[in-house]
Amino acid sequence: MLKTIFFIIVILHGLIHLLGFVKAFDYADISALTKEISKPVGFLWLMAALLMVIFAFLFIFKKDIWVYFAIVAMVLSQALILFSWQDARFGSIANIMILIVSIVGVFHLNFKNTYKNEVKTAMVQTIDMKDTILTKEDISQLPELVQKYLHYTGCIGKPKVNNFRLDFSGKIRSYEAKEWMELTSEQYNFIPEPTRFFFLDATKKQLPLAGFHSFKNGTAYMDIRLLSMFKVQYMEGKEMNISETVTFFNDFCCLAPAALIDDRIQWLETEGNKVKASFTFNGVTVSAWLYFNEKGELVNFVSEDRYSASEDGTSTRLKWSTPLRDYKMINGYKLASYAEAIYTYPEGDFTYATFTLKNIHVNIVCK
Repeated sequence: MLKTIFFIIVILHGLIHLLGFVKAFDYADISALTKEISKPVGFLWLMAALLMVIFAFLFIFKKDIWVYFAIVAMVLSQALILFSWQDARFGSIANIMILIVSIVGVFHLNFKNTYKNEVKTAMVQTIDMKDTILTKEDISQLPELVQKYLHYTGCIGKPKVNNFRLDFSGKIRSYEAKEWMELTSEQYNFIPEPTRFFFLDATKKQLPLAGFHSFKNGTAYMDIRLLSMFKVQYMEGKEMNISETVTFFNDFCCLAPAALIDDRIQWLETEGNKVKASFTFNGVTVSAWLYFNEKGELVNFVSEDRYSASEDGTSTRLKWSTPLRDYKMINGYKLASYAEAIYTYPEGDFTYATFTLKNIHVNIVCK
């Protein structure tokens, strides 16, 4: 709601600048502006209007470069307001609002650049890797349920997975608050040396919240910041490392099934429509049950090895599951487009997140 209101204010603020352009070229009698405006200055009023409108649309569509347009537009606008202070001084109120939002935007850009720089560094893992095709022979030693899943998702005949990028929308909440926060997220996974970077943008009580999950070299941390400035939750340590290992394994199973041929996965047992498997990395072994339906779809992933993080910094080991549904073709693969993340507390199940998969890109080439 606040973003929409701000968008409207910026648009109106920008359009008001057109009055200076109109007066400079005598297109109409603008009595509200009493000071004479030359044609060159009139073009500056027009430029300020255009920059404001461009900034507003970049902002509402969440394009990171909006902050640059905002700063330039605000500085130019304020200079013009000072030039016509007596008539245009109230425009400073809108510019102060833009300045405050821009400061938050700069902090968000810097925070997100931490994530982007980590991704660029991790790309070195796969820069020289050649695409090789996943064949029926490659999966012949996997449990039949898993083989059926790989066929169903369309992995056979496509390149083996070296890395992948995901885009999600969804909502999230903490166990303490129980209030949903809308989110969008971007994520990169790298297979050779298990690495996962996850960046989310959410809204908490109408204020922007950003979060960065990092998992590399077997070490993980989670950094959640209000306004991208103030840390509201930061977690690291042994429990976090184990939890992110579970999450990385979950990504294999749910989002990049072609990676299930990985040698670090051990297939332990099959029981009816479910298969138990373990994943080992950096001295940490986690396991999970994979549940399938008759069509060959993976419909749930259940692990007892993940920890729930509380806002007070403590962690509790709980049953963790990610029910999946709504399989559809997404960039060449038939994948579950919707998932929930659930912790099972002593008092019952608690769904703390839902995700809708928007896109997936496999084997991204470093640019």
